[in-house]
Amino acid sequence: MRPKIRFLTDELIEKIVSEATDILCTLGVEVHNDAVLAMLSDHGCPIDKGKCHVTFTSAVIERALKDAPESFGLYDVTGKQTHDFSGFNVYFTPGSTALNILDAQSGQMRRPITADYVDFVKVTEQLDHIASTSTALIPADVPESISDSYRLFLSLLYGSKPVVTGAFSIESFEVMKDFQVAVRQSLGALKEKPLTIFSCCPTSPLKWSLVTSQNLLDCARYSIPVEFIAMPLSGFVAPVTLTGTLVQHTAETISGVVISQLANPGTPVLYGGSPAVFDVRCETTPMGAIETMMIDCAYNEIGKYLNLPTQAYISLSDSKQLDSQAGLESGIGAVLAALSGINSVSGPGMLDFESCISLEKLVLDNEICGMAFRLIDGIEPRDDFPSGELFQELLKERHLLISDHTRRHLAAEHFFPGPVIDRSHRSRWQRDGAMTLQQRAHRQVQGLLDGYETPDLAQDVEKELVKLMSEEARRHGQDGLPHRPR
Repeated sequence: MRPKIRFLTDELIEKIVSEATDILCTLGVEVHNDAVLAMLSDHGCPIDKGKCHVTFTSAVIERALKDAPESFGLYDVTGKQTHDFSGFNVYFTPGSTALNILDAQSGQMRRPITADYVDFVKVTEQLDHIASTSTALIPADVPESISDSYRLFLSLLYGSKPVVTGAFSIESFEVMKDFQVAVRQSLGALKEKPLTIFSCCPTSPLKWSLVTSQNLLDCARYSIPVEFIAMPLSGFVAPVTLTGTLVQHTAETISGVVISQLANPGTPVLYGGSPAVFDVRCETTPMGAIETMMIDCAYNEIGKYLNLPTQAYISLSDSKQLDSQAGLESGIGAVLAALSGINSVSGPGMLDFESCISLEKLVLDNEICGMAFRLIDGIEPRDDFPSGELFQELLKERHLLISDHTRRHLAAEHFFPGPVIDRSHRSRWQRDGAMTLQQRAHRQVQGLLDGYETPDLAQDVEKELVKLMSEEARRHGQDGLPHRPR
């Protein structure tokens, strides 16, 4: 039996959805995009163009929720399916868009450069329990105007996994789309086998900016999957209660569903977000707070109630180092996400309120994810009944280390983490150098970098990616790219 956890009753979910719908149909949403306002108006939604404001209709909302797909897949660079976003399937991906990297040598945060990003892709490529990569770091050695496209370029050049990404300008979307078409060879093939998910973020409370709403329209036009990242902050720009925050999150997310489905019915979406409670003592937004995790798991239930696949920023930490707090917050988050059946879990590797990536934490979080997967596999009998013969063997041999039963089922029953997790006797630990978690994690990172093998990317595709990125860089005043040869 697969273990599961719930935070909301069906009755409470229905009440939250009803309240959110009422807010959209009475108070409405700010939308700073004339094309989106015109589209909504064409579908019968009252707009005030001067105030950039729209109120939705229940008919438009109902239709959009029916048009949105209940599930969709993701595919790697080679076209192999890696994700099935349906039911309670769970996939982990690193957190995204960090401004800093935790330098393992100095123990200090610093701005990342291209070499750091390439190392991140190489490490992520080899982690068994991380199904996709993300545009996790913002390299400081290229102009900000090309940082969105450059990160996707490096992810596709050095890795084969699907990419969770996003555009923080309207202009960068086109080349990011062209990268994907270059890999797939046609727009039709890209639609059939999506390679990326784009994050589209409404602004709390109840607002869509020009950039994010345009990104949403552009993704819908090409059937590129999107994840909605609403970020209400309980007690600051959202009601202080978790239920009130869920009402706001639901309204903001449904507004995005409506825009995407009116633009192109059937656009794949993830009902996601990155909400948090607001810590009034420190004036921070703790992603590792238990209440934040409860909101994530609860809106996941709302998304499933609406028959939509889900996403959450969870399984990350607010700590500034790879320490006990980092393990505590990330571990609790991963377990809750897995038990809740959140389909796409963003967060492994992240520290410091979503602003820092640590490669050492990423390899630790990979083991946490593996443990979470073992947890949701649950407990099932494996040739355990009748038990008499097995226990006769145990009483006779005094152990079952080499029994047929053990050899058949050991790998499925017991999860064995990698070397970053220490399970040895103290004497062996001391003999091996009495290494700390940080040291073991850094050693594993170095081992993965040393053992990295370049993915099998067709030469003509690689040339096209480099050509597109070079042209984009020149368009923004940079003649050369700092990326290293594969």
